[in-house]
Amino acid sequence: MSKHIDTLLLKGKKGEDEKLSSISKAINSNEAPVKEKHARRIILGTYREKGAFTFWSYALGIPLSSNAIVSWKFCHVLHKVLRDGHHNSLQDCMRHHGNIVEMGQLWGNLHDRYGQLVALYCKLLCTKMEFHMKHSEIRSNLEVTDEVLERVAGTDVNNVFQLTVKVFDYLDAELRLAETVIRQLNTSIAISTTTSGQCRLSPLIQVIQDCSHLYHFTVKLLFKLHACLPADTLQGHRDRFHDQFHSLKTFFNKARDMQYFKRLIQIPKLPESPPNFLHAASLAKHARPVVVIPSEDEPEQQEDDDDDDDPEPLINVSDVTMPSMMVPQQFDKFDQTFGPSNDRDIQIENLQQDLEKLRADLERVKGEAQRYITQLKSQINSLETELEEQRVQKQRALVENEQLRMELEATRRRNAEHEIVQATFGEAETRAQATEQRYTKLKEKHTELVSSHAELLRKSADTVKILSATQQTQEEVERTKQQLAFEVDRIKLDADMKLEEQKFEMKKLKRDFEEKQAEVEHVKGTLQRTEKVGEQLTSSMLALQAEKERLMRSASEKEAELSSLSQAAQLQQSSLQQERDRSTRELGELQGKLQEKSRREVQLQQKLLEEQFSLLQGTVSEAEYIIQDAVAKLDDPLHIRCTSSPDYLVSRAEATLGSIDKVKKGHSDYLTNMGDAGGLLRALTNFSHLAADTIINGSATAHLAPTDHADRLTENCRGCATQSLQFLKDLKSKASLQRADPASIRIVVENILKLGEELRPKGMDVRQDELGDLVDKEMAATSAAIEKAVSRIDEMMNQARMDTSGVKLEVNERILYSCTDLMKAIHLLVLTSTDLQKEIVEGGRGAATIKEFYARNSRWTEGLISASKAVGWGATQMVESADKVVLHTGKYEELIVCSHEIAASTAQLVASSKVKADRNSTKLTALQQASRHVNEMAANVVASTKTGQEHLEDKDTMDFSGMSLIKLKMEEMESQVKVLELENQLGNERLRLGELRKKHYNIAGAPAADLPEGNGLDPSLAPVAPSSPKSSKPSVMRKPDLAQKPNLPPKNMFR
Repeated sequence: MSKHIDTLLLKGKKGEDEKLSSISKAINSNEAPVKEKHARRIILGTYREKGAFTFWSYALGIPLSSNAIVSWKFCHVLHKVLRDGHHNSLQDCMRHHGNIVEMGQLWGNLHDRYGQLVALYCKLLCTKMEFHMKHSEIRSNLEVTDEVLERVAGTDVNNVFQLTVKVFDYLDAELRLAETVIRQLNTSIAISTTTSGQCRLSPLIQVIQDCSHLYHFTVKLLFKLHACLPADTLQGHRDRFHDQFHSLKTFFNKARDMQYFKRLIQIPKLPESPPNFLHAASLAKHARPVVVIPSEDEPEQQEDDDDDDDPEPLINVSDVTMPSMMVPQQFDKFDQTFGPSNDRDIQIENLQQDLEKLRADLERVKGEAQRYITQLKSQINSLETELEEQRVQKQRALVENEQLRMELEATRRRNAEHEIVQATFGEAETRAQATEQRYTKLKEKHTELVSSHAELLRKSADTVKILSATQQTQEEVERTKQQLAFEVDRIKLDADMKLEEQKFEMKKLKRDFEEKQAEVEHVKGTLQRTEKVGEQLTSSMLALQAEKERLMRSASEKEAELSSLSQAAQLQQSSLQQERDRSTRELGELQGKLQEKSRREVQLQQKLLEEQFSLLQGTVSEAEYIIQDAVAKLDDPLHIRCTSSPDYLVSRAEATLGSIDKVKKGHSDYLTNMGDAGGLLRALTNFSHLAADTIINGSATAHLAPTDHADRLTENCRGCATQSLQFLKDLKSKASLQRADPASIRIVVENILKLGEELRPKGMDVRQDELGDLVDKEMAATSAAIEKAVSRIDEMMNQARMDTSGVKLEVNERILYSCTDLMKAIHLLVLTSTDLQKEIVEGGRGAATIKEFYARNSRWTEGLISASKAVGWGATQMVESADKVVLHTGKYEELIVCSHEIAASTAQLVASSKVKADRNSTKLTALQQASRHVNEMAANVVASTKTGQEHLEDKDTMDFSGMSLIKLKMEEMESQVKVLELENQLGNERLRLGELRKKHYNIAGAPAADLPEGNGLDPSLAPVAPSSPKSSKPSVMRKPDLAQKPNLPPKNMFR
């Protein structure tokens, strides 16, 4: 046994040594191709050990970075191992993927001919390993059927598209290596017969095998893609395939002409032109290229370094001991085993003859096996050719079948159209009948619906009754359960009482029996005493004997009675025991049902808790989305144009603080009772909307606030969002649900509220009880100012007719007419606004007076006053500007600007009135129509002004014909100087306009006592110096403050 084990160990060690020897002989620095037998031994070694561990353990010690030829041969052997080795070799090679990449980068950076080849070969090997690791169903030798390829590609067009790109990359790597090798060998036609040329060409055998399969894969995948995607989308794929097709065809043609490949491989021929993927029937013409490797033995080249190579034996004859290998010390043992020397010689000769016969048989078996292999390969090739022909015929039949099916469908469509045309006439005749039948059916359907509605009402009533009956049944079950528990307790008590009574009866019977026994003993003593008395007492003894017998009978009767009583007691006890067992069983069943119901209630309660928590998570997720959407608007460029008032921000912040209190209460209620999350859900929904509204309006308010306040307000808005999201995140997790606290949100919202209070514009210095009178005064003053402006325009019209004529008169009349129409529109707007104001006051004051209503809504009242002043001021300014334009002392631009200001002021008045108006109010609609009419009239003023300006401007004809070149150049420079000056002035004026607007905004928020005084309507009525401490009205030539602008800025109606 030990000798057999030693033999096996020696065989394994010898096989490993042979494999290492083959690796060292295959990968060396000689510029010669790798011998096939060495590569075959390495591949067989991977099947013996089921992997490439030994190969890599030796390969890691080879100095690959020092010699390019060694690296080239290593890549060749590795390619063979990947293609033909054990399938586990791919995983072993993938572990050293980084080493292969580093070797390729090293030789790619060196200017060496073999180095360039090694770099391309390493890239090809990495591509091959990555492809087959991702698509493990495709073996490394690429020999798979079309069904496997279809299964790998799948039905998803995205997977097919990606697989096609991977195959393209794979084939590109193969073709780049082949083209580089052939390009280096093109310097000599006969170089393929030399060892150096064969060293470069030998790896191309594996490249040809890979390329034939990859070409077939690309054709199949591209036809599949064209069946799913439009042709324009795959134009790039078709161009790439055409390039690869021509490169592959050129490579195959050049390799087919080389002498080296003619005896080693049969290279297939590709078609003259690539397949037409736009025509599905072209797939039937595609034939899979088949590469055939002849089974001839590699010619043995007798070299000095291969003298020690021995053919690998198929039968191990190492155990047969040859005479020439015997040592003299073993002669005695040999003689003892095989006899004397004569017999030994005969046995040796016999063994040698047997050995020769075995060798001859071995050679014959090898020859037959080789012959069978060749025949089988030829049969396989013929069968594959027949299979391809059958596939082609099948594809053609499918195409013909599809064409016939399409023709049949066309014929059927034509027949159907003909039948439709014939049926049209019959349909026209039956329409009247169908209409009548439809009416009858509708009537019946209506009757059925009425009956079904009544039936549903009855079913609804029955359902309500069943529901109430079910509730009563549940209550009866509860009462029955309580009654059963009470009956069980009562039965237990009765059984215990009966048992105690039986025990008491038994004790009583025992006492009676003992008393009778005592009497018997007493009688026996008396008899004994009487016997001693003597003969004289014989008669008395007989009497006593009789008494004794009587007593004995009575005792036996008592004993029988006692036994009967004991049996009755046993029967009673057994019946009681059975009753107790039955009660115990019933109690157990009831307890089991009770436990089952309790368990079901616990499960329902747990399910309810989980559903409530899932609802809470969904609500929290929606709230997070709302907050995140609000935060995203802070950085949105479109949001920069949005503005809001501090008053609205304060109202939103106060509402948010109230919602935080509700959220805190809902959170505490939910922690107390997790089965009811309704209060918390409602509070969270309200809080998320109000918080988002506060964040958005805070950012919008910051757009009109000073820089310091704007930065603080924006920072607090972001802090509010951050704290809100953190609080919502704590609510989503059960671990952090207990510690969730909205206190930090309250702090940030309070900061926003404080900033909103600071940004609130200061009100006018008017007592609350005077606001109502002031509104009426301002509206009346505005109407008076407008009427005065109309009369003033009429006077200017008469004066213009007297002083001017011709074009100037026509321009002045047009401008003044448009101004008159604008003033009439403004007057109508003021009257409509007054009517709407009265409706608002009557609808909102309730039992309070008009002054109390104005005092209660002081902010709104101040907004109306400010808007009314702005309209009156705009009308006065327009009259002054029109007067200057008619007298040619003013500018047309002043009139255009006044028109714009009037449009903005009327928009402010409409917005102020709209704040408290009913949306369905007819007077609000009339006010909006009047506002649009004012905008149209303002546009007419602007248009007539621009038209008159164009008519009156003198446009000199630019005649430069008499100027010299130098004069033209000077004029050009002067014109450029003027252009630059005007552009500089324009930029300065724009900066000045911006500063003026900022200053106006700041002054609008200041107290009215700090401003100049006047009534804002008529310059003649403005006092020179203030004479009263209450005179707080603005000056005539200053635009009234806009402290109460609406939340949204007025739209500019002119472009």
